[in-house]
Amino acid sequence: MSATAIATNPPFVTMATRIPEVPTESNYFEENLAKARICLECTESEKRIADVDVNSNVIQDGDRVSRTEIQRFYHGKNIFVTGGTGFLGKVLLEKLLRCCPGVENVYLLVRQKRGKDIYTRVDEIFDDPVFDRLKEEVPKFRHKIVAVAGDCGSAGLGLTLADRHTLAEKVNIIFHSAATVKFDEDLRTALETNVRAPLHVLRLARDMRGLDVMMHISTAYSNSHLSAVEERFYPCAADCAQLQSLVDTLTDEQRARLLPEILGPWPNTYTFTKALAEKELKEHCGGLPLGIFRPAIVTSTAKEPLRCWIDNMYGPTGVAVGGATGVLRTLQCDAAVTAEIVPVDLVVNCLLAAARSVHMEHKNSPAPEPPIFNYVSSVENRITWGSFMELNMAYIDAHPLTSAVWYFSLSLHKSAAVNRVYRVLLHLLPAALVDGLALCVGQKPKMLKVYRKIHKFSSVLSYFTTREIQFCNRRTRQLWEDTSEEDKRLFPFSMTSVDWSEYFSQYLAGIRKYIFKESEDTLPQAKIKWRRLYYLHQTVRLIFLIFAVYCVWTVISAVF
Repeated sequence: MSATAIATNPPFVTMATRIPEVPTESNYFEENLAKARICLECTESEKRIADVDVNSNVIQDGDRVSRTEIQRFYHGKNIFVTGGTGFLGKVLLEKLLRCCPGVENVYLLVRQKRGKDIYTRVDEIFDDPVFDRLKEEVPKFRHKIVAVAGDCGSAGLGLTLADRHTLAEKVNIIFHSAATVKFDEDLRTALETNVRAPLHVLRLARDMRGLDVMMHISTAYSNSHLSAVEERFYPCAADCAQLQSLVDTLTDEQRARLLPEILGPWPNTYTFTKALAEKELKEHCGGLPLGIFRPAIVTSTAKEPLRCWIDNMYGPTGVAVGGATGVLRTLQCDAAVTAEIVPVDLVVNCLLAAARSVHMEHKNSPAPEPPIFNYVSSVENRITWGSFMELNMAYIDAHPLTSAVWYFSLSLHKSAAVNRVYRVLLHLLPAALVDGLALCVGQKPKMLKVYRKIHKFSSVLSYFTTREIQFCNRRTRQLWEDTSEEDKRLFPFSMTSVDWSEYFSQYLAGIRKYIFKESEDTLPQAKIKWRRLYYLHQTVRLIFLIFAVYCVWTVISAVF
């Protein structure tokens, strides 16, 4: 490798640059991996050499030790991760690299996006604050990251023959978390990403000689049309191949018209394709060590690697942002319905423990069907949507957003009809007034367009905020009981440990810091603005109250 190449390559390894299209020797990969790491100036003193002490059940990895059962399971393992650039995937990567010191390599499937190559995208991943603690505690981790060029939306994951061969030879554990989480995603895209991609991963898993386990991350809402969901498979009449053939022959207009008939009882393409993926994986796994992991609504971190880290505005986070900015003022939601939210760090801890459990069960006594883990909060630590809103309101004054346009005044309405009336009064009429003023001063109107998007989002969300589902998580709770005390401290995932009041005391602070990128320096000015918005809000309410009283008095006077 030339000096120029060494200087320009990023500090991680990519399979595309170090192996030929078709490997010619069995030890080719090992030789190139060694060369790549030499180029990264990984000296012999920096390399960790595993020293196994069978009697003590402790595995030494340089100055770091794999002591617990979960740590020992991941020691020396090569792990393939899809969706590593996503919200859950980032936390999974961080936890593996920080708390499982013996992990050999993490093969990260990355696709080029918006003109950015995989080098740039991986660099951007590790620029995220969620990796700051990892960089401090384990500064020399980058050589374990192997970037793999691919795309879950392509046949065979878009892998080259050489990369596929390497993964088949090396990988022991698969975490498939890549998915499109848009509720109203186009059916063609949802099928490709949420159904066909898991099947591509499954086919790859069949070729892996040393596969210990494959974990497919689904969702607790894959069967949201049911009133009770247990940790088992449910019928899905659709067939992936037949449905794909049908979709390929339809125009966009035809797909939109036939969509309700295709979805059946499922409310949207997201839940439908997640259910279909589970069914297809069950039918085609063929005895592979496969586990299905179903987290509920994944929200910001509870404690680690830092409190209340979040990088998206999906689901309840979008509601919180809408309320905190004063843009969202009404929502169809039953305050008594369970808000099935689970912090992402606990989700990842449970996922890591579940992977080991699936492997051990398959090794000792294979089950007739892949085991399923429902990771929910309602069974052990229930919180309602009403409490969710109350806790956000309780702490909004301490963490206001500088981008707020109005004071927090979000109201919840169980009735769709009542909510539509409030939409007109609190959303559309003010938006029309603002757009009218914008036209008068020569500016482009935009508020009505903004509210069309907000109403589309809230309409999709209302299905989940007005329906109660009884979840069973017996296997997940048993997993916690079977987890050693050491692992419970290092990989905590019991929802009983979450104090919702403490969690939400920093929830908006996390949104403020990690989504809106607002520093602590802006907080005093934001609080001043927030107080002004409060007084303006109360003044407007008083004016409308006086106007309403005047109208009533006028009517009464005219009648009597």
